[in-house]
Amino acid sequence: MAEHRRGANLPSIGGFNRTVVLDAVRRSPDGLSRVELASRTGLSAQTVSNVTRFLIEAGMIAESGTVVSGRGKPRTILRLEAGSRYAVGVHVDPAVVTYVLLDLAGTVVASSTTSTPTADDPSEVVRTIATAVDDLVAGARVDVDAVLGVGIASPGPIDVDAGVVLDPPFLPRWRDVPLRDALAEATGYPVLLEKDVTAAVIGEMFLAGESSARNFAFVYFGTGFGVGLVVDHEPVRGVGSNAGDAGHIMVDQGSLAGTPDGEGTRGEVGAAVAPDRLVHVAQARGLALGGAPAGVAAVDRAWDALGAAIEAGNPVARGLAAEAGTVMGNAVVLIVNLLDIDRVVFGGPFWSRIASAALPAAREAIVGSPLLVPKHPVVVTESDRGADVAAVGAACLVLDAALSPRASTLLIRR
Repeated sequence: MAEHRRGANLPSIGGFNRTVVLDAVRRSPDGLSRVELASRTGLSAQTVSNVTRFLIEAGMIAESGTVVSGRGKPRTILRLEAGSRYAVGVHVDPAVVTYVLLDLAGTVVASSTTSTPTADDPSEVVRTIATAVDDLVAGARVDVDAVLGVGIASPGPIDVDAGVVLDPPFLPRWRDVPLRDALAEATGYPVLLEKDVTAAVIGEMFLAGESSARNFAFVYFGTGFGVGLVVDHEPVRGVGSNAGDAGHIMVDQGSLAGTPDGEGTRGEVGAAVAPDRLVHVAQARGLALGGAPAGVAAVDRAWDALGAAIEAGNPVARGLAAEAGTVMGNAVVLIVNLLDIDRVVFGGPFWSRIASAALPAAREAIVGSPLLVPKHPVVVTESDRGADVAAVGAACLVLDAALSPRASTLLIRR
């Protein structure tokens, strides 16, 4: 049976009990009766009645039909009203900023992109993002009062306490940008800031619901290589909330090492599989990807061309993607051994274009590794969230804060 969070009957934490009930309803697509809610949450029948009355009046759940179960009065089913509240997710990438609007069920109802502004003028950054957020909400015809908040996924390092983007290596002019508070002031929404790898992990965990693995690694393949971790259903953030940098793990790079024979050469996984480097290797092997890439936008275009070649079955392109998958898998073996996890999920902005060839190679590198210590099966799969996984995860930061039971201030508005 699926594990459910337990509530408390103390009136002093009634807000917590609301999220306990709301979380249980969200995780049950077919809905739950009040009796079932009391059983699953550990709350008294009276507490469940009071909480559900509040959530119905707030429009977040609704009565939806009845069921007959044995003798007695038919039970009324309660279901989530997905369109009652929304969350905005923003992913800051070196090439583009991606925006998504999610409903309470985590469904993407609108999305857009803008070019990433330079941070020479932080106010320009805030204006660009704030305008795009406002346009996204207005374009979806969503009432601003129904928006719970905005989540931002940014490359690290970041200062989560201060809400500041410090100095991401792939955004050289983004230094000490006070993005969280400035965007909150510009939009009027509560704003949360998280590292992109961690946001992706939270999105994966939140949207998986009851099927979410208790322990897993999320391999984030973007401009950089990172690994987000979930241990006992909790994301690993680290002391400064900057956990996840895995690009410096030393692995056997094989023929990606750049040496004549390519054998036995060890190096950093992040450098070996960096998208711009893989594009250069592909061109050196004779693939025409639209000229020498210069700048992040050109790398994106060349990456799309590489993905098209993989899709078309080009053996050079597929071979290169498989090599990249093997190198990533070799690095992940160390993490599987360290944490004794049983699930690895691959995803990120650059992942989907190489996935068809890279995932089988990564899976074989992990489960077939002679260095693998755990004797239990290790599931190696990919995220269903697509290239927008970090933006979706950023919105899930807000939904998770609003819907997941915690004894803290809620974002839910009356």
